[in-house]
Amino acid sequence: MGKKEKSMEKQKRKEEVILMKSAKVPLLKHIRREWKLYAFLIIPIAYYIIFKYLPMAGNIIAFRKYRAGGPIFGIEWSGLKYFRQFIRDRAFWNAFTNTLIINFSYLLVRFPATLAFALLLNEIKNVRWKKFVQTVSYLPHFIAVVIVCGMVKELLSTSGPINAIIKAFGGEPISFIQLPEWFVTIFVGSSVWQALGWGTILYLAAMAGINTELYDAAKVDGANRFKQVWHVTIPGILPTITTILILDIGSIVGSGGVFERIIMLYNPMTYSTGDVISTYVYRMGVGTGNYSYATAVGLFEGIIGLILVNAANMTSRKVTKSSLW
Repeated sequence: MGKKEKSMEKQKRKEEVILMKSAKVPLLKHIRREWKLYAFLIIPIAYYIIFKYLPMAGNIIAFRKYRAGGPIFGIEWSGLKYFRQFIRDRAFWNAFTNTLIINFSYLLVRFPATLAFALLLNEIKNVRWKKFVQTVSYLPHFIAVVIVCGMVKELLSTSGPINAIIKAFGGEPISFIQLPEWFVTIFVGSSVWQALGWGTILYLAAMAGINTELYDAAKVDGANRFKQVWHVTIPGILPTITTILILDIGSIVGSGGVFERIIMLYNPMTYSTGDVISTYVYRMGVGTGNYSYATAVGLFEGIIGLILVNAANMTSRKVTKSSLW
């Protein structure tokens, strides 16, 4: 073994010793030493404790009878009464079905559209044009949902521009907002328009980390742009795609960003296709004051979401060898 190889071996051993020592440093000692870095965690940890974990204690009223103005954790034990009640409720199952249809339709359109748009953006070589397209596509994300819903209602009203075009071609005006069969299309269309550009950020960040030498090697092998995307770009961002897909699948029965948009777009005439679990919980809880019943429905929604996330993560681990945990 030469002198150079011996020195490299010694350097490796030193690095291993340093890593072992740093790994054995007690947590409290490490916090005292790196307290400035740990200080950045105070606000996010406090946020999650106050607004995410502490409110979970309120789920107890799903098993107890609660009346406004009474004890915060209910007045008497009711067991599974409210769970049996919503399971027999047709309105709940209608809302549950609508939640699956709306969220799955949104996922089916937004997920591939966002990925395809990110791949197209990545292929733009003119930096100024790329920045312009990104800026324009990001702007809808910063428009408040209430404004977007107002724009949608104006565009689709019987006196709006869409119906003006229909009448110009000899058609009859369509009351899009009042027709149940149009609700899913309106929701998915407006949501994708607002989220498309912003949803590309993670993909573009992942693409920026792909080794450019892989593209050079693909070019040498005679791969065109499409084959480079298929064999280099997509495999390079597969962990990111998997992570986003798992989180999206977990929100199929959740409220996500659905509640605000639906509550401002739907009306009693579109309840049959537009009422979802989150709006149903809102009407049952805040609307009628049946808080225990609404909490039971919300808890059921959370449990289903947890099961879906774990199932998607397990499937991804077996199929793609990539997962969140």
